[in-house]
Parts: sequence; structure tokens; C-alpha cells
Amino acid sequence: MTTTTTPLRASPWVTGVREAIPLLGGYIPIAISFGLVAVQAGFSAWEAVAISTLIYAGASQFVFVGMVAGGAPLWLVVAMTLLINVRHVVYAPNLAASMTTSRWWPALMHGLTDQVFALALTRLPQLPEAARLGWYTGAALLAWLAWIAGTAVGALGGEWVVERWPLLGEVMPFALPALFLVLVVPRLSSFRWGLATLVTIAAGALLAVLGVANAGIPLAALCGALCFFIVKRSPVTRSRS
Repeated sequence: MTTTTTPLRASPWVTGVREAIPLLGGYIPIAISFGLVAVQAGFSAWEAVAISTLIYAGASQFVFVGMVAGGAPLWLVVAMTLLINVRHVVYAPNLAASMTTSRWWPALMHGLTDQVFALALTRLPQLPEAARLGWYTGAALLAWLAWIAGTAVGALGGEWVVERWPLLGEVMPFALPALFLVLVVPRLSSFRWGLATLVTIAAGALLAVLGVANAGIPLAALCGALCFFIVKRSPVTRSRS
């Protein structure tokens, strides 16, 4: 399948920021939840913000805070955090083909999250090569800063918000998964992506039923990735293309 390159009407930075704005609908509620959870676990507001600034890894941050608060040894905290983030090993090769030559890419990969990846995977091939670095910089920075700001809000005023609007406490944890589903749905028009997604969901559900919670995330992602590359070589895929 060929991808048509479309010219930009604004600067790459501005376009990246504008197109990443929908991500905030999922980032901010979860960041507020994390700030609240971190403070309740005994961290200060500044420590919660520092975790979101330096680790910036969504689910890994919740695991990190919970394990540290529970007195887990440092080596186990680090190992579990890395295990949950091992999915980035799958992300990187998929984006590499759309990256241009620049010494800034390694530093910008700190801003690579699930949702930024899903957006970039679709959008980068559609952009002129000269605009890709700027677009990704704008999108990633907006998401990162929104995550930090949401954490600060949750750490400083999260308890007041939840007490005033209890329903928000129930809705916020689902915001990020819902956003990710919206970003993934356009890919389901492809047989390979659709099958890989179904395999990932089935593997994740099975692992959850078996009681494998945190490790189930990267393992399910690995199952989906293996399915994707196996189907790539299948004659059935070529006949459906």
C-alpha cells in the first residue's frame, strides 16, 4: 500500500501540536489520577511531578509508586518498570522507516508513548520528510507537558476534585484506554492489523484471567507482534491485499 504525502498549511511544529490535542482527552484525566494516587501513597507533590517528568511511562508509573510504597526492593521495582515498557522494542522498528536523519531523534524518543506512537505511525508517512522531525517534536512535547501538568493538578487538588465530583473518579481510569482504541481503529481496515489486534486482545484477556496482570501487557503485545509478522509472509495476506 502506498502513502500519499500531503503538504502542510502551517509549520510542522504547529501542525504536530494541533493534531496531538485530541490526545489530551485521555492524558490529562489519567495524569490527574496518577498525581492523586502518588500523594495518597506517601509521595510529595514535587516527587509525583518529577516521576511524570523523568519516567513518563503511564502504567509503569502506577506500578512504580505502588511497589515503592509497598516496600519492594529497588531491583524489583526497576525490573517491573522495564518489563512493562518492553513494548517499545516493538514500537521503534515500526517508526524507524519514517524517521529522517537527525541527531535529535534519540532524545525525542523520551516522548514516545502508546498514543503518540499510534498517531505518529499513521501520520509520519503522510508528511514530507523535512516536516517529520518538527511534527513529532510538537506532538510529543504537547503530550509530555500535558501529562506533567495533569500530574501536578492531581497531586495538589485531586482529592478535592474527586470529592466534589465522585463520578470523575470512576470515569478517569478509562479515558486513556478509550483514546487508544480510537487511534487504533483506523488500522483495523487492514487484515493483518485487525488479526494482530484480535490476537493481542485475546492473549491479554487470557493472561488476565490466569492472574498475570502486569507481565500480561508486554506478553500480549508480543503475541500480537508475532501474529503481525507471521501473517506478513502468509499467502492469505497477499491474496487479500
